[in-house]
Amino acid sequence: MFIGITGGIGSGKTFICEKFRAMGVPVYNADERAKFLMENDESLIAVLKSFFGEEIYVNNKLQRKLLASKVFNNKKALAKLNSIVHPAVEKDVENWTETHKNKKYLLKEAALLFETGSYKQVDKTILVHAPEDERVLRVMKRDNSSKEQVLSRIKNQLSDLDKMEKADFIINNNGKNEVDKIVMKLNSLFSSFAY
Repeated sequence: MFIGITGGIGSGKTFICEKFRAMGVPVYNADERAKFLMENDESLIAVLKSFFGEEIYVNNKLQRKLLASKVFNNKKALAKLNSIVHPAVEKDVENWTETHKNKKYLLKEAALLFETGSYKQVDKTILVHAPEDERVLRVMKRDNSSKEQVLSRIKNQLSDLDKMEKADFIINNNGKNEVDKIVMKLNSLFSSFAY
């Protein structure tokens, strides 16, 4: 069984994934793997250079800020980037899944699970939700960003209300709920579903 887990920036999805990981559940972090592949997959690098210019790599190191500047506020360029990177990630997921096929269930952490349509490739989905003001504070602290920068990033993501309509399970990570108990209940549920 494959479970997708997502949440907007600052919602705490990685924090929740660590709770599952501590219980022995393998977690595939799509965003981290995408970064890895963009610096290590030669065929992916070649395609990225052909569309976004040789200058996005210096000494085989991806210039993330430069690439981000090329796609920020340019929906066509962002869509092109996603259409190049996401197939490479999906192939990587398949390989990773095969190496963990003896587990009862697996988690795939992805910020853009619903936006990219990859939620269709998992059996169930979890949305990690937190109030926007809490998310803004977390990201400002974590990334040393301004409130305006964080709000701009939130605005570029699908709203939590839209995600809630598609999610099978919602974890409210507002700092008040006992998320450990919620994660343990979900772990028991997913383990019992597994076949």
